[in-house]
Amino acid sequence: MADAAEGGPADPNATIRYSQNIPTSKTQMRRFLPFAIIALALIGALVVVLVLWRSSQRSSTSNNATPDPSIPAGAEPPHVRGNPNAPVTLEEFADFQCPSCGAYYPELKKIEAEFGDRLRVIFRERPLVPTHEHALIAAQAAEAAGAQGRFWEMHDKLYENQKAWSEVKDVVPLFVDYAKQIGLDPDRFMRDLNDEVVAARIFQDGKRAHALGIDSTPTFFVNGSEAKGESWKPDGLRAMINQALSGANPK
Repeated sequence: MADAAEGGPADPNATIRYSQNIPTSKTQMRRFLPFAIIALALIGALVVVLVLWRSSQRSSTSNNATPDPSIPAGAEPPHVRGNPNAPVTLEEFADFQCPSCGAYYPELKKIEAEFGDRLRVIFRERPLVPTHEHALIAAQAAEAAGAQGRFWEMHDKLYENQKAWSEVKDVVPLFVDYAKQIGLDPDRFMRDLNDEVVAARIFQDGKRAHALGIDSTPTFFVNGSEAKGESWKPDGLRAMINQALSGANPK
């Protein structure tokens, strides 16, 4: 009892319990240090995940705009040149007999070479008939070549020789000769020239062009944004592609 009266503890365990409930500052630091380290690690991991997620969202947004369900997709699968997983898509609507398309052809080749794997090009048929009398049969020739896996080879032949075949009354013999030059079976090429599948592809591209209001060629879209005014010119097109690559909406 004396101990109790003089302030000594009646229960020795009481002092122990008290010291455990209110630790010294050093004890607190030792106890909470592991939790602080874990918390910092978790915060760091969360920051990394957030940065990666935002980067992936920006890349996804820049690659292709969300398709408008009211706009027809065009012929499927489309004719694609370049890296199919490129971050930027250049979609061209063109007419093989169109002089402007022919003049733009070498510039597009330069742009493709400059951007390499960062760019994929989609070609859409937009023959302007009756303005260009051979535009439709030229589109059929390209699609017939595509049936044998040589669309782009015929595409290049038609543009590189545009002046020659545009001035000929009967272009079919010339197109058959081009088909042979690029390694096609000429008999199959002739059958495919008027095949329903070929006609359907041109029709589907035409529906897409009509829905987008395209009435002139060549018309370009970069990740879904139309190249207009100065942006339609080669340097403007390059600027749009660079904007898309930077994550900005091309304008």
